[in-house]
Amino acid sequence: MEITWFGHSCFRLTERGLAAVVTDPFDSDAVGYEPLRLKADIVTVSHDAPGHNFTSAVKGTSHVIDGPGEFEIGGVFITGVQTDGSGKKAADKPRNTLYVFDYMGITVAHLGDLRSVPTQAEIEALGTVHVALVPVGDGGSLNAAKAAEVVSLLEPSIVIPMHYYTPAAKVTLDQLEKFLKEMGLHEAETVASLKVSKSSLPDETKVIVLNYQKE
Repeated sequence: MEITWFGHSCFRLTERGLAAVVTDPFDSDAVGYEPLRLKADIVTVSHDAPGHNFTSAVKGTSHVIDGPGEFEIGGVFITGVQTDGSGKKAADKPRNTLYVFDYMGITVAHLGDLRSVPTQAEIEALGTVHVALVPVGDGGSLNAAKAAEVVSLLEPSIVIPMHYYTPAAKVTLDQLEKFLKEMGLHEAETVASLKVSKSSLPDETKVIVLNYQKE
């Protein structure tokens, strides 16, 4: 399968013969980056904000998922787990939904605008995660230290950072380097898009940075 990043928290997941997914499409007027002109069968929305719910930017969509549940669409199994919006202190916290996409046994977790370290129950609900798409730049989401803690709990094979400062971003976010430092890295492998197969998964957690793409 292939994972492509379009900036902020927006990715496209594709695999030949299976449904294509776009996560958290954004309104470029709100967050920066190039306006999206994407096509996909499925769009997922982690929470209701212009940087994450601009579904009209994605054409050809047959399903929009904006909350928790279990779904099977076009050969892709999707599990949505709600965080932040339950408990005694939930009234002032926006709801966030984490999604795990299972592409023929390869699992990709998109953590949305996760604000705090998930509970053990939430971690267990996600199951085995091969690739984790993790917000790392604060700005109402995980900061670098909390992001590193979440990675240690999930123990994915691959971590792809998102939701951090780039020259194209309009919102105030931390630099990627803060997260890399928390992970004990000076730099990370950078690629245009990531092709993942079971045989290519590393034995130990690896951070891979994607260059944001312009469509």
